Amino acid sequence: MAIPGFWRAAEAEPDRVALIDPAGRALRAGELLADCNRLVHALRARGVATGDAVAALLPNGVPIVELLAAAMQAGMQFTPINTNLTAGEIAYILADSGARAFCADAGYAETAAAAAEEARVPLRVSVGAVPGFVSWQELLDGQPDGRPPERTAGQFLQYTSGTTGRPRGVARQLHLIDPDVMAPMLASHLGRFGIEPRAGHVHLTTSPMYHTAPLAFSWFSLQFEHPVVLMGGWDAERALALIERHRVTITHVVPTQIHRLLLLPPETRARYDVTSLRHVLHAAAPCPVELKRRAMEWLGPVLYEYYGATEGGGTLATPREWLERPGTVGRPWEGAAIRILDDQGRDCPPGRTGTVYLKLIQDFRYKGDERKTGENRVGDFFTVGDVGWLDPEGYLFLCDRKIDMIISGGVNIYPAEVEAALLAHPSVGDAAVFGIPDDDWGEAVKAVIEPAPGVRAGPELERALLAHCAAHLARYKCPRSIDFSDALPRDPNGKLYKRRLREPYWAGRERAI
Repeated sequence: MAIPGFWRAAEAEPDRVALIDPAGRALRAGELLADCNRLVHALRARGVATGDAVAALLPNGVPIVELLAAAMQAGMQFTPINTNLTAGEIAYILADSGARAFCADAGYAETAAAAAEEARVPLRVSVGAVPGFVSWQELLDGQPDGRPPERTAGQFLQYTSGTTGRPRGVARQLHLIDPDVMAPMLASHLGRFGIEPRAGHVHLTTSPMYHTAPLAFSWFSLQFEHPVVLMGGWDAERALALIERHRVTITHVVPTQIHRLLLLPPETRARYDVTSLRHVLHAAAPCPVELKRRAMEWLGPVLYEYYGATEGGGTLATPREWLERPGTVGRPWEGAAIRILDDQGRDCPPGRTGTVYLKLIQDFRYKGDERKTGENRVGDFFTVGDVGWLDPEGYLFLCDRKIDMIISGGVNIYPAEVEAALLAHPSVGDAAVFGIPDDDWGEAVKAVIEPAPGVRAGPELERALLAHCAAHLARYKCPRSIDFSDALPRDPNGKLYKRRLREPYWAGRERAI
């Protein structure tokens, strides 16, 4: 089926609803198109040219979508920035990307102004009032809303999360190609999940669009003419309400969000009709088998798991494939390939654990870090440091990130397996497992637990959880002790900042790995 793409489809049917913002306001395709065209004219008039980076410090809402749609038809590099970063961290990204324009929301005014000044960004635009910034409306005033000339496809210039160190820009080559060709071509990724253009689909964006997957799948959905419903922040019950209200068929979640949904009381979940769901896509972290099984029992066989990274991907497991091989993240999709290499760079046979390497589909480099780019490559394959194994049919199973692996008494322990066991206990709301110093064993297994709502932390709960682990894990994998936290340090997309939990235990000492 031919895919016209967002811009052509909006010109053909301007009255079709394209976007529903977090406040519930519906924006028609023609309105969205007109403003994204005005943005192209406005940015060019102020000196932003093809190939330049346009950075965004914006929450989920109409402006971030309009800016994305503008950059992607003007040959610009779109750089979304995590809204939780400090001024110094934002300034680093602005300077490293060479951003010519920086658009920020007034909710981050002080941070945005300090970052822009430090990075000396030439054009500063604000949604709301930010000192020293031109307002969004002032930027657009007087600009034509017609299709801009000399259109060419833009690219994403995204920065890795920085959970294990300073973020690096994942830079991809700009292609001198018509955006009406390029964007639908990228959006065809949805077809791998059995998702078709139109077909009555509605997409729900549950996570901040400064993350790769929420941004990409929202963008792909616009290309497929699927109305996109934006959440301003994650709330499990509100997600169910939006699914019912808008008859959502597609959404993208992370395992933490699945867990939060299942923590809702059964009577709360039963209040909402979510039978419209056809595709619940999930990735970003290993999903505990029992957690996913429970989700399937509730929602039906609609969970599609895939494995990839900001740098590329990947594999895909349909609901049927996962039910046949619980725990798999699937087989490589068309054009992709996976290798499992040992520490000497040799291919591992099926069943043997090693470092996961993915075939480069679209080449990239870590901006300003050629050493890192080279370190992560073996021929035309790259790795992000994950550890896993392949079964005889080529299905991939992930263990954990190599950097998170615990070595205790010379034995490798994968925290994700221990976390999965803990999350299966009804008193656990969230779990983090990592290694801490141990004079005899090198490292000991430590767990930090966020109790489920209404559950009291303390020695009694610790004893119950240690006993639960002893019943489900080999002895050497069980935590030696458990600490409790009101809330684990996760970003709004569910990514755990495990480094923040681990570092105090290693202060003044060198990690064993």
